[in-house]
Amino acid sequence: MGLLLTACSQEEGNSAATSANTDVVLEAPALAAPVADKAVANEQEDALADGSSGSPAVPISPTARQLIYRADVDIKVRDLARAATRVDSIVRRSGSWVGAAAQTRSDDEWRQEMTIRVQPAKFVGLLAGLSTLGTVERKALTSEDVTAEHADVAARLRTKRALEQRYLGLLKQAKKVSEVLEIEAKIGEVREEIESAESRFKALNDQVAYSTITLKLYQPLALPTPDAPVLSFGSRVAEAFYGGWQFVTSLVIGLIYLWPIWIVLAVALWLLRSWQRRKVRIEA
Repeated sequence: MGLLLTACSQEEGNSAATSANTDVVLEAPALAAPVADKAVANEQEDALADGSSGSPAVPISPTARQLIYRADVDIKVRDLARAATRVDSIVRRSGSWVGAAAQTRSDDEWRQEMTIRVQPAKFVGLLAGLSTLGTVERKALTSEDVTAEHADVAARLRTKRALEQRYLGLLKQAKKVSEVLEIEAKIGEVREEIESAESRFKALNDQVAYSTITLKLYQPLALPTPDAPVLSFGSRVAEAFYGGWQFVTSLVIGLIYLWPIWIVLAVALWLLRSWQRRKVRIEA
């Protein structure tokens, strides 16, 4: 029994290595490319729901590329409430839905952010419809090719399912308590790996089947200007006296700032007076 468990473990490692080295031919991603064949996707989903790994006759073909499309769009609108209503209408007409939405408001801006899920075939059309809501401030489009990862996860899932069945067969043949406990521990480990692979496989299928658009709408708000205070006659007279005093003090301080000029002028005046006196003496 120990040799059988060792063989199963070695087969698990070899199968995982084989699935990791599976060659998948990739093509250059195109934004408007169709998703994988719907019949293939449905068969994969049914296989997961039934607890099986799916038929080996349904591999990921090189042409059935698995692409994930994402878009981030920022749009400036004049009326956020009206724009949000139009978004609901545009999304419903495209057969899509809003996965999440949040709205915030500050003194100078009113913002709404939402996540829209849409079929890849309607991805570009929905973006064009959303662009009519206002001024597009930012638009970022990305596409991710997960064909290799999708095929790898599917292969690992098939391998783990087959390994689980082999362990179950060994469990029926076990006669010692120690053997039963050892096999059950192995089955627990394999089932954890199966659940992890199933979760990742379903997440990939969901992201491929429905693209994600993160839409941000914002409306600038005008800040209110405070009214000028009404001053009485007495307050205005006091303000005038204060302003006059400020002018006088500023003038005095300004004159003090010019003290080097005053010294130069004084010396020049003294020299001029001395020269005039000397000239008068010479003439006399």
